[in-house]
Amino acid sequence: MNPLLEVHDIHTYIGQFHILQGVSLTVPEGSVTALLGRNGAGKTTTLKSILGLTPPRSGKIIFAGREIQGLRPYEIASLGIGYVPEHRAIFTNLTVEENLRIAERRKGELKRKADFIFSLFPDLKKLYKLPAGNLSGGQQQMLAIARALVPDNRLLLIDEPSEGLAPLLVRELMSAIRQLSSEVTILLVDQNFQMTSSLATYYTLIDDGRLISSGLMSELLKEPETVRRYLGAVV
Repeated sequence: MNPLLEVHDIHTYIGQFHILQGVSLTVPEGSVTALLGRNGAGKTTTLKSILGLTPPRSGKIIFAGREIQGLRPYEIASLGIGYVPEHRAIFTNLTVEENLRIAERRKGELKRKADFIFSLFPDLKKLYKLPAGNLSGGQQQMLAIARALVPDNRLLLIDEPSEGLAPLLVRELMSAIRQLSSEVTILLVDQNFQMTSSLATYYTLIDDGRLISSGLMSELLKEPETVRRYLGAVV
């Protein structure tokens, strides 16, 4: 597969702290790629570096053949990268409809995407006119993902979508992401290794801001000691 996103040896600082120390990854087009690591490994900082929210001091980030490091976040987003942040960041005082409408880059995008969004998340159609603050945690997560689907994004960066969700809701979310992956390329961060390993074809594993390994998820699953050591999970 052709790479849609390539990250080459990026070094990112937050204040005086050297958070990412040479992280590289590749996201093939049409795939789900998991970015793995313990809490504090640098996963969210990697996503924010891609988006220009915490710009790397060195290294290259290439999206669809174009170098994007140094661009402003809104310029990067306009190229077709959507972001579903950790903790959802929805507007609780706005309705579901209003949360989706403000994600439009061009007038009419929501109308054009509505059927697809509601096929993935039918609850949102029923709750369309309700304030987002009235939604359950799982429904708010669905809204956060749906909001990133309104514009014509080629790549979605999804950060910790299963956090705080009950197992039944995690399964529903997995089903939606699996369907979504047929339409858009996904870079997924989540502590739930069972979920990410079942969804992702490729992986990149980082620890303490450094690259450990990357490749096919099927190969990582053959290395239970690596999974236990760096993720605290059991294959």
